[in-house]
Amino acid sequence: MDLVDVWPLFGLTLRTPRLELRLVRDDDLPALARAAIRGIHDPAIMPFAHPWSDAPPEVLRRELARHVWRERAATAPDGWTLLFAVVEGGVPIGIQDVRGTKFSTLRTVSTGSWLTASRQGAGLGVEMRAAVLAFCFDRLGAEVAESGAIDWNGSSLGVSRHLGYVENGEKRVVTREHQVEREVLLRLERDRFVRPDWTLEVDGFDDAVRAQLGI
Repeated sequence: MDLVDVWPLFGLTLRTPRLELRLVRDDDLPALARAAIRGIHDPAIMPFAHPWSDAPPEVLRRELARHVWRERAATAPDGWTLLFAVVEGGVPIGIQDVRGTKFSTLRTVSTGSWLTASRQGAGLGVEMRAAVLAFCFDRLGAEVAESGAIDWNGSSLGVSRHLGYVENGEKRVVTREHQVEREVLLRLERDRFVRPDWTLEVDGFDDAVRAQLGI
């Protein structure tokens, strides 16, 4: 018996031409903490509804670990969050997440992500999002994917539009204390997904994983 027998999701891996996406393991946490601490965005702005990246390094690394452990422990057939470590050349450089609530009925997922600043601008944001969308639509049977971004976050909105999302409303969110922002909500139906010119490779998607996700 190994760790995958205990927690089958640890065997799930997605591969694109440049990236490997695998469920975050504890061994990935130091590298992911370093990637986040090196910087994700201009400190003068806050792209996240929860301003976790403002935390000092000693707090950020602990809270990152708590977040990973909390989401892992909450995994259940009626609600789950898959936190994929985004790995380039063997080095974790960010996280791409996928959330499902009552997925077997709603067939809807939502996504979020972050990427260390030094690897932004090379098309990796599109590649990592396209990977999880292809997985969700083709393997999980999702019908709709949702996302959102603050209205000034052109990079995130650009990734979504590149892949076929359309605007689906807006909401007001508080990022930093007393700082109200407009979040653009986005929706992508399966038949509108603008697919990449490569084929996603998937390992470890077996009956045990389907059972964990309630599929």
